[in-house]
Order: sequence, then C-alpha cells, then structure tokens
Amino acid sequence: MSDTIKAETIYDAMGAVLTRWTMGSAAAPAASFWHAELGGDPVEAELRLLALSGQFLGTAVTMEPSSSLRILPDIPALALPTVPETLRPLVRRILSTKKQAKVKTDLVHFLAARGWTMHPADWMPQADDDDAPDLYAEWRDWAAIATSNSAARRQTDDRLTADNWDDFWPAARKVALAELRRRDPSAARAVLEAKLAGETADTRWRLLSLLSEQLSDEDLTFLEAVAANDRAPKVKALATSLLARLGRGPAAGDDTAELAGFFAVKTKGLLRRSRVVQAEPVKTAAQSLRRKALFDGADLTSFAGALGLAPQELIAAWDWGADQAADAALIELIAATGADAQVTQAADAIAEHGATGLAISLATRLAPAERAKHAEAALKAQGIRFELAQLIAGTSARLEGPLSMPAGKALLAALQRDDAKPSDHAEELHALGLIVSREGARRSLEQLTGAGLLQGDPRLDMLRLNAALDDRGAKP
Repeated sequence: MSDTIKAETIYDAMGAVLTRWTMGSAAAPAASFWHAELGGDPVEAELRLLALSGQFLGTAVTMEPSSSLRILPDIPALALPTVPETLRPLVRRILSTKKQAKVKTDLVHFLAARGWTMHPADWMPQADDDDAPDLYAEWRDWAAIATSNSAARRQTDDRLTADNWDDFWPAARKVALAELRRRDPSAARAVLEAKLAGETADTRWRLLSLLSEQLSDEDLTFLEAVAANDRAPKVKALATSLLARLGRGPAAGDDTAELAGFFAVKTKGLLRRSRVVQAEPVKTAAQSLRRKALFDGADLTSFAGALGLAPQELIAAWDWGADQAADAALIELIAATGADAQVTQAADAIAEHGATGLAISLATRLAPAERAKHAEAALKAQGIRFELAQLIAGTSARLEGPLSMPAGKALLAALQRDDAKPSDHAEELHALGLIVSREGARRSLEQLTGAGLLQGDPRLDMLRLNAALDDRGAKP
C-alpha cells in the first residue's frame, strides 16, 4: 500500500474512531490498519490509538479554507502612542471586570484625553462604533474592510471634497468632514449639500449633526431644504432642531400656545419687581402627559415668544425647583433647540439653584472646561456623588483633591465602616479615577490605602491607571 493510499485510509477511518470515543466505546477495532502497532492489550491499544491519531491529525491533516483567502491591510498606526506595555495588564483587567459598554467607552475616551490609545490586541472598535473617539476612525474603517467584500478602498490624505468623497471610508470621512467644518464651515456645508442625499438615513443624521459646530445663518438655506425634503423623520427633526438653535424654528402655533397655557408669567418683589415663570398646577396624569408631548414638539424661541419673553429672559425668569418635571422638559428643550449662549446660561442657572442632575442633559453641548467646572462646583457645594460628577464632567476632567469634598469624605467613612464589604462602592471609586488629575489620583490612592484598602484592590484599578499614566493630553 502506498503512503498516499495509507494516509487516505487512515483519514477515512478517523470519523469512525472519533465517533466511537464520543459514544464511550473502544475505537481500536475501527483502526485495523494499525493492528500491529496497537497490540493485543485492549487498554493499551486505546492509549496507543489516541497517541497515533493525535499525531496524524496534527501533522498530516491540513484544513483548507472554504473560500479564497483575502490579504487585509495592516492595522493602521494611530496618531497617539499605545498605552505603555507595563500598564496593558491593568487596562485589560478594567475591561474584563467591568462589562458595561459605557465603561469601555469611558476608558478609551479617558486614554485619548490623556494622550494615549488602546493596544489593538486589547480592544478594537467595531465599524459602527460611533461612540469611539475620532482618533480611532482608521481602526473602525479597518474593521469595515475586514468584513467587506473588497480588500480595500482607495485611501487618500487629501482634504475632503465632493469629488473625492468616495475615496474615504465612512469613519475617516466623518472625521475629515468635522475637521473641514472647523477650518472652513462653508466648504464643509457645500460638500454636504452635494453628497448627503446619497447616504443612508443613519449616516445622514450623523453627518448633519456636524453642522452644530460653528452653526450660523449661512447654513439656513441648506437646513431648510433638509427639513423640508429629507426622507427620514429623524434627519428632518435634526435639521429642524438646528434651525431652532438659529432662532428659525416653526412659527408659534396652536400647540405652542397650548404649552404656554401651562405656565404663567408673574411679577415678584415690592421695590425691585422682576418676572418669574411659574408652572400652573397639573391636576391629572393626562395633563402631565399632554404637557410633556407639547414640550417634545416645541422649540425654545417659539415657547419663549408665546410667553412674551425672549429665550434668555425665559431662562432667567424660570422658577427652578418648583416643578421638577417641567424643569427637566425645559432643559431638554434648551439642549435640543437652544443656542450655545442659552445652553451656557441654563447650565449656570441650574447650578445656582442646585438642580445638578439636570446638567447631564446639557453636558454634551458644553465645552470640556465648562463641564469640569460645573462638576467640581456641584461636588463642593451640593455634595453630589462622584458617579454623577463623572456624567457631568466627562472623561477629560482633571479635578484636584476630590476626597476632601463632601462626596470624598462620605466615601472614606463608608469604606471604614465595620460592615463594609470588599465589593462596596466599586462604581464610585471607578468614577473617581476617571475625573481626578494624575497627582490627585496619587494622593487619593494614599488616602484610600491609609483608610484600609489593599493596594491591589481591584476597585482602585482606575485610580492606579490614572496615577501611573503620563498625562500628554490637552488640558480642558
């Protein structure tokens, strides 16, 4: 028997051998071609068959791909360096112990803010991961290439134009358009005017949202066309929202007048009389739902106008804290349809009146430095928890000495209680690690270990990463 025929004979018999073993039966009788090698002892024969079949399958059998192989391009190098090798195990532990998607998003944004990127063996974004920092656009496009039918699209380092639009993969195109919008708003709008209609609804929505950067009256004609003609309701709604930020929302109609009817403009004070906007008592659940629905369909300028006020006057006169549902609805209205100055004014107003939780809705409209300022002020004056402060501040904050603030003192006291458990306050400690400065993280670790926590406590991982990581990023 030739070697080729013998190899084929062995291969054909392997199915019967593996099946017998799976069923718990002896398989030596199915391997008669190895009769001499297996010997006469049944137990020894099974052991010898295991060794011989393993060697055969490991050396003589090669799996063939089901289709032709594709050669993918190398994973691109990013603009920032990878986390130092010594810190990668700590990064992996944070990723593995905290499964929530937000934790991973916060971590990669924190690293980017400090001037670092993930190692691709530890984390890679998906092609549709819009929550990943723009820094990872090339990796998102690499992921798209890996799952596409073509090995690669043309690559270009040129400035984005309508002519080379198709030369960019989607994530890199969005980043290029955002950069163009910052550098030349009119040119970016012109590119969108030429190419937006050819994209999917989700892509149109994401690209149109880039116009919020340096939004101006020059964008009016284009936004009006999108609001009138786009096929997707959510794209039309976004265009309408951007128009409202420019003070060009729909004319006040019956719904706006009805919404204004839920509120009254009154005066207060004897000598220095000032106006105050107060919510009328809502008597039924149906009225509450109707008021909320009217808020959802309104814009700030029209609502203020229906009350006889300018938007900034409405924010200044609002009776914050008297009706929390109305407060939340107004803040959502300002976040969606208010101009940048009105968003800043509203953030200052709710901070002054202690309505800190409402700041979360405004956070994405505020600059990083403003977010950090409001979070720190709330920690000092209102004693909010670090988790809430992190939602307000984001991951680019660098607060100093937070353990000396009310939330820090409460955390230290709780950790030193006799009934404290090893898993207590893990999320609070993680949030602390995201918002504190590098030096603040070092001091916090000293205080926490002094309070009895072990240096290797996994609850301190984010603080340890912060303290060990060189801060190369731009300060907020």
